[in-house]
Amino acid sequence: MPIIQSVDRALQILDLFDDNVTELKNTDISEQLHLHKSTVHSLLKTLEKHQYIEQAGESGRYRLGMKLFERGNHVIRSRDLRSVAQDSLYELSRDVHQTVHLVIQDGREGVYIDKVEQPSAVVFYSRIGRRVPLHCSGVGKALIAFCPDEEIDALLEDYVFIRRTERTITSAAAFRKEIQNVRDQGYAEDREENEPGVRCAAVPIRDQTGRVTAAISISTLTMRTGEDAVDGCIEKLKQTAMDVSRKLGYGY
Repeated sequence: MPIIQSVDRALQILDLFDDNVTELKNTDISEQLHLHKSTVHSLLKTLEKHQYIEQAGESGRYRLGMKLFERGNHVIRSRDLRSVAQDSLYELSRDVHQTVHLVIQDGREGVYIDKVEQPSAVVFYSRIGRRVPLHCSGVGKALIAFCPDEEIDALLEDYVFIRRTERTITSAAAFRKEIQNVRDQGYAEDREENEPGVRCAAVPIRDQTGRVTAAISISTLTMRTGEDAVDGCIEKLKQTAMDVSRKLGYGY
């Protein structure tokens, strides 16, 4: 399998940092990797642009950026979440006879990290690892609705409201109104806003600090179960989300 040289070199730079080596100059990296200073400079600026590397004040030294911390937390959190939530997801899916998802936020998207299906209620559009927009999905709304207003303001800055169906929310004003509805009722809905014929309801999961760390959703195909099939499942969905939240330390 061919190796992409620029990616390989960028990863080699990241690997130079550890508990003992927290900051390095361009020249240090150049010498250790036997690369020309201009090549190292270009690689560092690319990593810096994506926040995987940052400059430490005016010293000219570089250190690892916060993006690595964020991505590492996503990996740890998703693995812990799946193991903690798995039994609850299966129980919920069995009780309501619907497809259940577990989703985390990554930037301006949600990412499916687990899914439980029932043979009679398969939702074909979803798969583990798939990304979903925040503005037109139940899980996306549940993930951000309970964030501080300033975080929502930052997220919506230059946000592109891509229309996925004729029911998709396409403006910041309408989305903010929807977010308030989610806060008021305690759960989010997607009424064929992301995929035609698919209805979803979602509830946030909180960690030990009370912060929303994920969302659980129930999805149905309206052509097979009717548009109101989700309504009767919302209380069980809320209870499942609370059970998982408590396992993560929420409320203690």
